[in-house]
Amino acid sequence: MAFVSFLIPCFVIGTDMAFSCQNADDFMGASSPGDIIIGGLFAVHSEMLHPEEIPIKPVIQNCAGFEIQVFLQTLAMIHAIEMINNSTLLSGVTLGYEIYDTCAEVTKAMASALRFLSKLNSSEDAVEFKCNYSDYIPRIKAVTGASYSEVSMAVSRLLALQLIPQVSPASSAEILSDKIRFPSFFRTIPSDFHQTRAMTHLICESGWNWIGVIATDDDNGRFALESFGVQAMVNNVCIAFKEMLPAYISDNTFHTKVDRAIEKIVKETRVNVIVVFMRQFHVLQLFKKAIERNVNKIWIASDNWSAAVKISTIPNIRQLGTIVGFGFKSGDISSFQEFLRNLHEKPTENNKFLHEYIMLSSICAHLEYYDFQMCISNQSQDDLMENVENKYQIWRDDFLNANIEPGFIQSTILAVYAIAHAIKRQCKDRNCKDPSAFAPWELLEELKKVIIIYDDKEVKFDSNGDMSTSYDVLLWKEIDGHMEITTMAEYDAEKGDFIFENEEKKKDFLNLKKVQSTCSQHCKPGQMKKVTESPHTCCYECVYCPENHFSNQTDMDYCYRCNNKTYWAPINSTTCYRKTIYFLAWTDWFAIFLLLLSAFGVVLVLSICVIFTKNLDTPVVKASGGLTVCYIILFSHFLIFISTVFFIDVPTEFKCKTRQALFGISFTLCISCILIKSLKILLAFSFDPKLQNFLKCMYKPIPTVVTCTGIQVIICTFWLIFRAPFVNQNFSIPRAIILECNEGSIVAFGIMLGYIAALAFICFIFAFKGRKLPENYNEAKFITFGMLIYFIAWIVFIPVYATTFGKYLPAVEIIVVLISNYGILCCTFLPKCYIIIYKQETNTKSAFLKMVYTYSSKSASSVAVSQVSLDSKSSSFRATISDSCKTEKNSVNGNCHFQVTGQLLIKGKVLPKNDARTMARKRLSSI
Repeated sequence: MAFVSFLIPCFVIGTDMAFSCQNADDFMGASSPGDIIIGGLFAVHSEMLHPEEIPIKPVIQNCAGFEIQVFLQTLAMIHAIEMINNSTLLSGVTLGYEIYDTCAEVTKAMASALRFLSKLNSSEDAVEFKCNYSDYIPRIKAVTGASYSEVSMAVSRLLALQLIPQVSPASSAEILSDKIRFPSFFRTIPSDFHQTRAMTHLICESGWNWIGVIATDDDNGRFALESFGVQAMVNNVCIAFKEMLPAYISDNTFHTKVDRAIEKIVKETRVNVIVVFMRQFHVLQLFKKAIERNVNKIWIASDNWSAAVKISTIPNIRQLGTIVGFGFKSGDISSFQEFLRNLHEKPTENNKFLHEYIMLSSICAHLEYYDFQMCISNQSQDDLMENVENKYQIWRDDFLNANIEPGFIQSTILAVYAIAHAIKRQCKDRNCKDPSAFAPWELLEELKKVIIIYDDKEVKFDSNGDMSTSYDVLLWKEIDGHMEITTMAEYDAEKGDFIFENEEKKKDFLNLKKVQSTCSQHCKPGQMKKVTESPHTCCYECVYCPENHFSNQTDMDYCYRCNNKTYWAPINSTTCYRKTIYFLAWTDWFAIFLLLLSAFGVVLVLSICVIFTKNLDTPVVKASGGLTVCYIILFSHFLIFISTVFFIDVPTEFKCKTRQALFGISFTLCISCILIKSLKILLAFSFDPKLQNFLKCMYKPIPTVVTCTGIQVIICTFWLIFRAPFVNQNFSIPRAIILECNEGSIVAFGIMLGYIAALAFICFIFAFKGRKLPENYNEAKFITFGMLIYFIAWIVFIPVYATTFGKYLPAVEIIVVLISNYGILCCTFLPKCYIIIYKQETNTKSAFLKMVYTYSSKSASSVAVSQVSLDSKSSSFRATISDSCKTEKNSVNGNCHFQVTGQLLIKGKVLPKNDARTMARKRLSSI
């Protein structure tokens, strides 16, 4: 078995002030014997002196910058071990410790770790090289520390060789949660993932999105910056600038880079929030420069310095602005405070740190609080040797209590207790007074299962080796002229929420929001961000949401579109509004006017029906085609007036389908009946034999009406089956919805109207030919006028209908329906009603027959002349009419008798009297 032995260089502060290591024990800062030894690694000094820039000999140098806060952590470790030894936790098994100073230097920490790895009871502190360390027993069972993540990473890799458990109370780098690379590392604090998430949560809650970041250029600073950058990007927080300061103050560029960082902060006037991931002595130097430049910002502190009394007591610290930070959750540390008060009674032989503190206190005793603190921190070990000889030992326990950082003290005590509980589980069936009873790797497995009840709370390690404790949100407040570090809230790492103890503390939190730290002004509701040429998404312009879009929150990246066509939004809107639904309602004044016209039309139809019914046997009624035809025509007019009702109020599927079909079929029925009347009139008064024969063939009343109306019924049926009208929402008006009936098929609608127009045109032609009827019976002339009114109305309707939209579109169709219906109704029936009511003397059979006979005689003469090219001098017609009803009441069976005499000369020949009389009687029989 091969092995290699390392002899550890050391420095010693003793009465002889010798600095060369005589043996490895001189390398320890504090120690105490015990059955089981726990190692400790703490950066009691902030830096290691480097006489040469580049070392030429492998010698570990002395350290400088005594850190009170870290020194207190070593005392907390000692206090916890003493409490455990004085309790029954380990049942007679005592814990010892070996604490080493890393001086915040990886090299020195590695030397200490080598000592930990050395074999138990080895006279030369030899570290054996083996392929399997399962049976290897090193001098310590576990390690508490180190103070900084960068050191913990290096030490953990070395301790992982033997799987020695390492429990850190302060190293928070997120990478240390990786159990593949750091299998034996644990910590009693959350990882930086939770801290950076808490920071971004605070930033977002305060309405900030344009911030600066300053970090130490070491592993801890870089990893923290990387973690924060990810969280910031997820939460839309932009980092205006990043400044990295050297890890060691002794670096020649340190002060230059601090000046550059301050210059950057001053230059970026819109950046009012600075996040700082640095060690305490770095922050101290940064803030001194910032105070000189009158920088006033909000500073967000990482857990490294958020509770640093050394920094909070800087003169004029209040000029820097507001400092808010995140510290590890603290608990009851009253027992530790009592331990500090009795610390002066303890011996210093085995605690070089305590001895050094007493010496430093003696040297700096004459100074005030802050200067005393700076004096202690700035003394190197070489300076100490020169000044300590003539000084009395002076003890200042108040100074130690004043510099306690509760979060670090509690996490250190928790680390020791976690190891002790794991040892207890391991020693259930073993004699642990024997140091070789178990190996460190066995303790590692028990440590993963440990559950500790501390301060009435149950805590344990998660699968990443982290202890899920919460954060205290710390606010630096000036109270009675002194800067006090107060707890503003608690941050629950698991839930991601801030918990406030009372309203006053919540008010302190709300006061942070008064400070603006944004690249651009917040976009108000109704606006959205418009990205500019800047690479940062937080730099933008605010533009109004366009029409039909809205935003209801501040700083929205885009505006939401109103979710469907039934909503609208004006420009710069914060919400969508439901569009107003328009239709031709019953309550609309124009609809009421049209309904009154329709109602009047219905009343007019009923009135005509009553008049005709009462005068059923009069010549005017009989000449109109009889009561049946009149009733059919009047009924069709009635249906046309009724159809206008379906154009009004909320359109429905039933209304849309009914209104056009009802109008089309009713109007077709009306025109068909009028067409039959036109044919009959033309047939009765036509003296052209060819036209007579044609009209006789055409004049089939019932088949004609049924056929013409049936064709329209077929057209409407096909229309309703294949492309039926339906209710349509018209969105052509931006802020309104027009409920209307879509005709389904414009072609079918056109065919229906075209068919009616064709029938009307035929009717018009027939009626036009009979326009020269007797003056008191000129029905054909009025039918002609009615058809002309129809044509004019519908010709005007087509362009108006095509160019009109909105809720009054149905009114246009109602108007044209009423005009055409009134036109035909009035021209067809009102002249007859006028004769019936006001010219009753002409509404007798004798008057009627006389008028017809006179017209027939004239018509017969005209026809004969036109057929034979009759010369006016050689052709004549003489007829003598004697009306016995005029001269005497001479009648047979109540009928008047006419005598027709005369001669008709055609081509020099006289037409027999009987033939002239026959022609006249033929017209009468037709009527």
